[in-house]
Amino acid sequence: MERKVYNFENKRIEKMNYLLYVPKKKSDGRLPLLVALHGAGERGDDFDRIAVHGPAKYLSAGTELPAVVIAPQCPSDMIWNQLTFELKELIDFIIKEYDIDTDAVSITGLSMGGYGTWEMGISYPGFFSALGPVCGGGVSWRAAQIGKTPVWAFHGAEDKVVPPSNSYEMCDRLRAAGGNVTLTVFAYDAHNVWDDAYEKTTLLSWLISARRQ
Repeated sequence: MERKVYNFENKRIEKMNYLLYVPKKKSDGRLPLLVALHGAGERGDDFDRIAVHGPAKYLSAGTELPAVVIAPQCPSDMIWNQLTFELKELIDFIIKEYDIDTDAVSITGLSMGGYGTWEMGISYPGFFSALGPVCGGGVSWRAAQIGKTPVWAFHGAEDKVVPPSNSYEMCDRLRAAGGNVTLTVFAYDAHNVWDDAYEKTTLLSWLISARRQ
């Protein structure tokens, strides 16, 4: 994965590190984009920390995916939920720079990144093709704003860091509003449910193949 820095103008932060993956095999058409948000432990200004967990970890180790992938890095004194405007600006930049299929822009994240994934779906309803929040949560009464965008959420039943009830509440509220949501709970997993979510399910291929409805 390439190491990149995006510089902002008139935003709360001056810059944002991000890892970029572009498939080696050329596509006949426009490529999908997958946005991957890390957890709280990977914040800061060290590129190596971005790839500790999740999609960036696998891509850095040689995994190939049929999509452009960006894994931005959150500053150490902030959380993703504070950076929705900045994330959207970066995503829009990547869409233009790499001629992304705008009907195939999905987002996933773990822990703090799971919260960020829910928040981005709520803040920009109808923009993403699919959401994959892992051991996250949010303000449940706002979940209905996601609308019909498909959501596949994950949580570990033994999570003592982010209670499973956080995912249940978000999914229940969205489902009650007519949303398209699935929650997978791993009975014996704790907080690091992301290993099973990304390695033992079809989450990544599901996200990449999703198209905006």
